[in-house]
Amino acid sequence: MSYLLAKSKDDDILKAGECGGAVTSIFKYLLDNGIVDGVLAIRPGDDIYDGVPTFVTDSEDLLATAGSYHCSPTMIGELVRKYLFDKKVAVAVKPCDMRAVDELIKRNKINSDNIYTVGLNCGGTVSPITARKMIDLFYGVDPDDVLSEEIDKGQFIIELKDGSEKGVKIHELEHEGFGRRENCQRCDVKIPRRANIACGNWGAEDGWTFIEINDERGEELIEGAKKANILDTKTPSENSIEARSKVEGIMIKMAQKNQNANFDGANEMEEWNRCIKCYACRDVCPICWCYENCELNKSYFKEAGSVPPEPIAFQGVRLSHMSFSCVDCGQCDDVCPSDIPVSLIFDKLQKKYYDRTGYIAGVSDEKPPLYSPEKSEL
Repeated sequence: MSYLLAKSKDDDILKAGECGGAVTSIFKYLLDNGIVDGVLAIRPGDDIYDGVPTFVTDSEDLLATAGSYHCSPTMIGELVRKYLFDKKVAVAVKPCDMRAVDELIKRNKINSDNIYTVGLNCGGTVSPITARKMIDLFYGVDPDDVLSEEIDKGQFIIELKDGSEKGVKIHELEHEGFGRRENCQRCDVKIPRRANIACGNWGAEDGWTFIEINDERGEELIEGAKKANILDTKTPSENSIEARSKVEGIMIKMAQKNQNANFDGANEMEEWNRCIKCYACRDVCPICWCYENCELNKSYFKEAGSVPPEPIAFQGVRLSHMSFSCVDCGQCDDVCPSDIPVSLIFDKLQKKYYDRTGYIAGVSDEKPPLYSPEKSEL
């Protein structure tokens, strides 16, 4: 592990990118040198609240993906597994994205030799619908007048088209039921250290990206971009390193506080009774990949005149799989029509699984114990 500060040498990227444009420059280096077939990134759709996954094959199109989008979906691992398995790709990943990619690599659904992972430090994301309502209510402005948004120094900050900024403290927003997704509020993995590099503005000087290099491939990325004369780097000060560590520590403490608050409230049986067996949570999950052979589709779950299977059977099967697999991305919560806190219940069970085995999905180096020879000892 090593640290550096980096910024782009490309004026267009510097203007469009976030905190120095280092991430976009690294992607440009990979594309221009034919190291990858494409870059899977996020670009705005109808507005800044509409993050659209985009596969970029021409570096000229990278500018449209520059910047941060805190309302974007979390499907990177699933998209790579489903559509890009046989291609060499570079991906921008938040911590939960990286955890999903890591789990799919362990299960041979993503080829680790074909993927470059550029991690993005993450304090959380906001639902697009929630974001628009929140900006209208708490900021008193038209959501369509917002040019960009950022989570920094404990605030959700918006920049308006006239150049002005407004910020509201995150804990005030979340106390009123707005702010970050609930899974983001309890997530205690804020820096994606399973990625080749982890990038962000925590501890960075103005106009620079703070980068943590996590492995040899990450070192190759930085050195290659420097040799291509697209990336400028320097060593961060001790104060910068300390500041980054302090921000991470504060975010983790907030998450742990939210974990303790959330874990006292959920009654699983009452929640499951609202399940209408629509399969949306299974279908959106980046770790659930065996749809055709899924046990939930088997005939022995079907009863004449009913929609199979019963809620407790459906969720029981998923719990048995997700207790050691859930990466807490929260997509199941986003799509549940009955507002069941699916990811919270899975996360509760995973905490018990961790207490028993020491394994954390997408964080631990090894495969889950149930996938290993040690399973007979559990």
